[in-house]
Amino acid sequence: MLKVAKFGGSSVAGAEQFEKVKNIIEADPSRRVVVVSAAGKRSADDHKLTDLLYLCHAHLTYGVSCDEIMLAVEQRFAEIRAQLGLRFDVEGETEKLRARLSRDMSVDELVSRGEYFTSRLMAEYLGFRFVDAADCIFFGFDGQIDRDRTDKAIAAALAQNGRIVIPGFYGKLPTGKIKVMSRGGSDITGALAAAAVGADVYENWTDVSGILMADPRIVPDPRPIEKVTYAELRELAYMGASVMHEESIQPVKDKGIALNIRNTNRPDDPGTLIVEGADDRDNGERFITGIAGKRNFTIITLAKRDMSTNLTLSRALEIMDRYHVPVEHITLGLDSFALVSSSAVMGDALYDILADLRKTCRPDDIRVQDDIALVAAVGRKMSSRPGISGRLFKALGDVGVNIRTIAQGADELAITVGVDNRDFETAIRVLYDGFAG
Repeated sequence: MLKVAKFGGSSVAGAEQFEKVKNIIEADPSRRVVVVSAAGKRSADDHKLTDLLYLCHAHLTYGVSCDEIMLAVEQRFAEIRAQLGLRFDVEGETEKLRARLSRDMSVDELVSRGEYFTSRLMAEYLGFRFVDAADCIFFGFDGQIDRDRTDKAIAAALAQNGRIVIPGFYGKLPTGKIKVMSRGGSDITGALAAAAVGADVYENWTDVSGILMADPRIVPDPRPIEKVTYAELRELAYMGASVMHEESIQPVKDKGIALNIRNTNRPDDPGTLIVEGADDRDNGERFITGIAGKRNFTIITLAKRDMSTNLTLSRALEIMDRYHVPVEHITLGLDSFALVSSSAVMGDALYDILADLRKTCRPDDIRVQDDIALVAAVGRKMSSRPGISGRLFKALGDVGVNIRTIAQGADELAITVGVDNRDFETAIRVLYDGFAG
C-alpha cells in the first residue's frame, strides 16, 4: 500500500497543525509522499503566507518598501521552527530572498517561497527528504505540465529516498524559471505525485470532513458524502458545488487512483472517497448522492409549428454560439424548444440574440423567462429506481415550488429542474430533507 498525502494551508498554519500532520503520517507507514501548501490562516484575522508574498510583490511593483511584510513572513516561520525545536535556517534563507528582491525576481518565484519554506520545515519535522518542486514538477514551453518528465522525476525521488516531502503549487519552466499554478495548485501537485508513483490512494487533507451533500449555507449541518464516483463529482462541480478543481482530479482519475478528502482536525472521520465506480449497496437506501445548484439563468423558448421537419434548433444554437453564450440545457417538444443560459454571460446580448432568432428562425412565438435558478439532484442510483422523478417533482409541488424546466442527462446521473430564483433555497432544502437527509 502506498499513499500520497497532501496537506492544505489550514493544515500547516502553525506548530499545532504541524503536530497533527505528524500524528497522521506516523499513524500509517504507507503515507510516504507528502505534498505541502504554504502556511495558511491561524485565525479569522490572520493572513495566508501566499497573500503576504503577493502583497510584497505589489509593494515592489510600486516602489514601496516591503521590509515589514518580509519580517512578518520570517517571524511566522521562525515561530514554527522554535515551537517544534527545528534547526532550519529561516533567517539565512529569508536574507537570501531579500537580497534578490531588487533584481526583478518574478512574482511566481516570490510567492512560491511560501510552499518552499513550509515544506522545508515539514520535511525536517517528519524526518523525510525534502524534494524541491522545481526539481520534479516540469512545465513545457506551452505552460502545460510535462507529464512524462514529471512522472519520472517524482518516481525516481521516491525510489531513491523512500519518504519525501514536495512543495505544492509550483514547478519549473524549460528556461529554468519558477512557474506557479492557479490558486489551489497544491491539489494538482498532489494528484501529479500520486499518479507518478502509482499510489493506491491520494489523500487530500483539509479542514472539512469531505464533500457535503448540500451547501451548508442553505442546509444546516448537511451530511458528508461517504463515497462518490468521479462522474457524480463532475456533475456536482458543474452545478456549483464546492469541490476540488478538475485539474487536481484528472491525473488520479486517469490512473484509477481513489481520492480521499480528509479532515486534519478530525483524522478519525473517514471523509469522502472518490472512486471511478461504486456498487449500488453504498450509502444504504439513499439514492441521491448530493444536491447543488446555481442562480440567475435565462430561458428562451421558441415555438414553431412542424419544427421537427426543419433546422430551427441547429440555427438557434449557431446564433447562441455566435454571441459566445453557452447553452446549459435544452428541452424539446414537438413544436417548441427551450434554451437555458447564464443571464450574466448573456448580458445585454440578449436583445441582439432575440432579434437574430426572430430573423433566422421565424418562430410563431418566442418567450423569455429570467431570474431562473437550476437545482440538480445527483446520484448514480437514480437510474435503477423507478418513480424518482415523480417523487422529486411532487416534493417540490407540495411546497408550492413551480418547476419552469426539466432536464435529465442520457447517463441519468442528474435530474435538473429550473425554478424561480426566489425558490432556490427552498428547493434545495426540500430535496435534501426528502431524499438525502
